[in-house]
Amino acid sequence: MSDDPPPLLLVSAAALIDADNRVLLARRPGGKSMAGLWEFPGGKLRECETPETALIRELAEELGIDTHESCLAPIGFASHAYDDFHLLMPLFVCRVWQGKPTPREGQELAWVRPNALRGYPMPPADVPLVAQLQDLL
Repeated sequence: MSDDPPPLLLVSAAALIDADNRVLLARRPGGKSMAGLWEFPGGKLRECETPETALIRELAEELGIDTHESCLAPIGFASHAYDDFHLLMPLFVCRVWQGKPTPREGQELAWVRPNALRGYPMPPADVPLVAQLQDLL
């Protein structure tokens, strides 16, 4: 048995909030780990990326929208130990972007009222972020 800690995975996520104060959730498509669970859009940081630049890139790739670092406001983070890695994920609120969020990677999208977020099954790391987001909204 090794005492080495699991690798650290850095992921950046966004709570996109529309004019009606609804939050965008994305459902993980079949074939991916945790398929069928709802999550805040975002993804893994690449080498030499900041959480903000990674999130801007991921939102463009996954949803076809453009935003800027000045439009991202950090509100909290998740730190969660999975079996094979430890996830560290800052969550940013974003209210300003260009384009209409469109699923580009087989995911399903839903605009959800803050008080209904708990009704969507999520990966364990996302769950504590719901309360932080609800307190803000």
